[in-house]
Amino acid sequence: MTPLRSIKAELVGKPCDAIDTPALVIDLDAMKRNLVRMSEFAKKHGIGWRPHAKMHKSAALAKVQMKAGAVGVCVQKTAEAEIMVAGGVHDVYISNQVIAPRKLARVAALSGRLTALGGQLAIAVDSHEGVTRLAKAMLDARGGRGVGSVINVFVEIVVGQGRCGVEPGPAVLNLALEIRKHPALRFAGLQGYHGKAQHLRTAQARRDAIASAIEAVVLSRTLLESQGLKVGLITGAGTGTMLLEAASGVYGELQAGSFLFMDADYAQNEPEAAQPQFEHALFVKTQVTSTHAGHVVCDAGHKSHAIDSGLPRVHTFEGEARLEYANGGDEHGIVRAPDGNQHLPALGRTLWLIPGHCDPTVNLHDVMIGVSGGLRKGVVERIIAVDARGALT
Repeated sequence: MTPLRSIKAELVGKPCDAIDTPALVIDLDAMKRNLVRMSEFAKKHGIGWRPHAKMHKSAALAKVQMKAGAVGVCVQKTAEAEIMVAGGVHDVYISNQVIAPRKLARVAALSGRLTALGGQLAIAVDSHEGVTRLAKAMLDARGGRGVGSVINVFVEIVVGQGRCGVEPGPAVLNLALEIRKHPALRFAGLQGYHGKAQHLRTAQARRDAIASAIEAVVLSRTLLESQGLKVGLITGAGTGTMLLEAASGVYGELQAGSFLFMDADYAQNEPEAAQPQFEHALFVKTQVTSTHAGHVVCDAGHKSHAIDSGLPRVHTFEGEARLEYANGGDEHGIVRAPDGNQHLPALGRTLWLIPGHCDPTVNLHDVMIGVSGGLRKGVVERIIAVDARGALT
């Protein structure tokens, strides 16, 4: 019996108390409410949503999102795209640059596979060399045949992230014209994703950042259209700013992904009144393994949650005193009462941690345990494989 099947046989139908620690747990009720809010938001604004599957790395959850109305998924890695397609997801956008010839050969093969399945693959570019290499890979995949699959290509624009992309304006036009020279490539539109803006704490700071991004996108679109190039779609946005892109009338697709689970970092953002209020749905279950006069120790250290966006937050149920998590190393967490209150959790007590950053936390686990009915009295409903764990290429 495989480990996943063993976990399924052992846990499904059992109460939350049966989940060993540390473990990554999804509150399925909260996740479903988040899905409903996102779906209703997209319908209200008449905009598509293509959530980032790099967040949950699960083909099963990708299909749940598409059933709820998502048009497809984004990924950042070729391997993630391959795993999503193998899991039955047939509309995938690699919202990143792929340059290595071996990886591009895989991209071309995946494009052909999706075309045969009636699906589609898209990819982002930000250089002439990247376009040339992609076109060669697609041509090679045709094996000398005049016809074959066509891949959708988006030009990524610099909008403030300070990472990938070409400068707005003429550079975008030149790259779009280069794409149009190749029969296996289809110029599909523009990507204007501002990652840093997602975590700007004040609403005004996020508004200012996205206003600048929209200006860059509109400048580029106007120039393209003046030269007779149709810009089919403008894609971008994340959970922190999606209200702004949706209201702009410029973006046709939202790439928000973290809304499904949320994390402690996003919870620090000043909320926008008109944006859906998403709930925390991803938790690390842990328990107290050692007690002391001024602190207790739990069994969830950094091997069970990512710390790139800060330490996790201890979830507080109604009526409970607040607790704080501190660095205890790879296998341990230090938990204290911030007000000096000595009524600390007892030995063996269960605690629930809200990860600082959901994406890399998920990547540390083989499975996510889905519970219905709440964290305290709920029951394990399903075990969800983290299919794309470690899919880095």
